[in-house]
Amino acid sequence: MKVLFIGGTGTISTACTRLAAERGIELYLLNRGQRQVEIPNGVQVLRGDIGDREGVKELLGGHFFDAVVDWIAFDVAAIERDIELFRERTAQYVFISSASAYQKPIGHYLITESTPLVNPHWEYSRKKIACEERLMCEHRESGFPITIIRPSHTYAPTSLPTAVGGGANMVQRIRSGKKVIVHGDGESLWVLTHNSDFARAFTGVLGHPKAIGNAYHITGDEVLTWNQIYGCIGRAAGAEPELIHIPSDFIDRFDPRTGAGLLGDKACSVVFDNTKIKQLVPDYVATVPFARGVEECIAWLDADESRKEIDPAKEEMMERIIAAYERALE
Repeated sequence: MKVLFIGGTGTISTACTRLAAERGIELYLLNRGQRQVEIPNGVQVLRGDIGDREGVKELLGGHFFDAVVDWIAFDVAAIERDIELFRERTAQYVFISSASAYQKPIGHYLITESTPLVNPHWEYSRKKIACEERLMCEHRESGFPITIIRPSHTYAPTSLPTAVGGGANMVQRIRSGKKVIVHGDGESLWVLTHNSDFARAFTGVLGHPKAIGNAYHITGDEVLTWNQIYGCIGRAAGAEPELIHIPSDFIDRFDPRTGAGLLGDKACSVVFDNTKIKQLVPDYVATVPFARGVEECIAWLDADESRKEIDPAKEEMMERIIAAYERALE
């Protein structure tokens, strides 16, 4: 099988690149080569910018792919470009959407692929919804062979999953005894997916004829509260986190970018029904519990002092939010 990844070196796609290579897929990566990521043996890199249509056409030449995956399409303009570029060059076009596109506020805690796509809180999600709608329209009208994948908060050893603040900031705050912001009361339900688990399901979708015209979310099956998530991070970091619970809409007033991701995604309790992807890929089982996955994240951070550098802007913002909330409680 011959597959093209547009991107292929990000948090989610790196694991998919690695597993695809291990499984003997003839894999090509089309990217600008700006990330320092080890490319597996046998993977061929086409160095270019997907935004340069004519340059990409020249790079692609006479290639035809069993599947093309765009990991970095975030708006309808990118979809229009891809339809033009790959209409005659692939038997399957895979769009990476987002499970954050599902209905907010949620109508039911259990999410299936038929859950409505409505998110008034987060522009990122609305753009992904618009992309899905454009692709489904093209599939109906011309037969363009689409498959839609909706990941949800997928992490890697190199990307500690948090809701407020960055990974390095979070670990530093925990280890130094500073207060750690948890949105709401910390009891909302959440699902975290290790990128290696995602990859096992995802590679089963590639080239699968029954996936054409369908959408699938791919997530883990472990459900945790945010209090439990931060507890796991603390245990892996070797210190008990001092949690301060702050309403999401209060956080949004000080940091609208983080607030949108909370109100439009992480503040909502969700549990995903993965029946559909498991029917398509019967051997898919998520095997990495967060307690083990977070140990990998902490080990990666601790292996290089440069990785522990905190983001001063994020740190200042968290201190401002905490101070303002504590004043409001006086």
